[in-house]
Amino acid sequence: MSENKNWQIATLVKSELASVNVKKLVFKINPSTVLGASKAGQHYDIKLTAPNGYVAERSYSVASPPEQTDEIEFGVQLFENGEVSPYLWQMKPATAGKSGDQVEIRGPIGGHFTWCHTMPGPLVLIGGGSGVVPLISMIRHWQKNLDDRKVILLASFRSLEHVLYRAELEKLESENQNFKFTKVLTNHEARIDSEKLKNVLGEVLAKMPMIYICGPTKFVEAMSNYLVTLGTNPHLIKTERFG
Repeated sequence: MSENKNWQIATLVKSELASVNVKKLVFKINPSTVLGASKAGQHYDIKLTAPNGYVAERSYSVASPPEQTDEIEFGVQLFENGEVSPYLWQMKPATAGKSGDQVEIRGPIGGHFTWCHTMPGPLVLIGGGSGVVPLISMIRHWQKNLDDRKVILLASFRSLEHVLYRAELEKLESENQNFKFTKVLTNHEARIDSEKLKNVLGEVLAKMPMIYICGPTKFVEAMSNYLVTLGTNPHLIKTERFG
């Protein structure tokens, strides 16, 4: 798989809330400029250039599935004192007769934290906050290539208002018996621990699932350690962390 290291212009076509602190930003791109097929779990770099020449770059995971080639969706968490996220949140999408705001992007980037529907076994996804974004891409990729494998998403959020893509995930769970979505709300003093993992994942852990964990560093390390203590082969665990 090739990685596109060239910058290209992307035009915002949709902006809406995925949760109280994360926005779904969909950008239109020219698919002919993307080198090679993208994979669920990858990210893009976004670059902003100020009038005085100052440049700020950030990496954002892709939420859209790789089958969606002309538009890319990012889940951008707002950091009020940040350099990039406040600007992205204020961008205006395209409307009738008016083009949307633009940024420079490059990608797709990343080869370790990726999943493809051709991989065998159940799929276990564990996310903390905005770490759920690349896991959404994997879920949507699975939906595009439906099979009878078990897919479990276990995610931790601050409150119900912070649950990313809540309506989409709950709808999928109600319509597909092979998909299970469990959310843990930390404002209720709940945490994902070894016992929670054991209860939610159950017998799936014995079926050598591929496991993807994304979120803050401490969260990812804790989840990985819990899984290993439960007897999970470390080689089946893939992680992506931030912060």
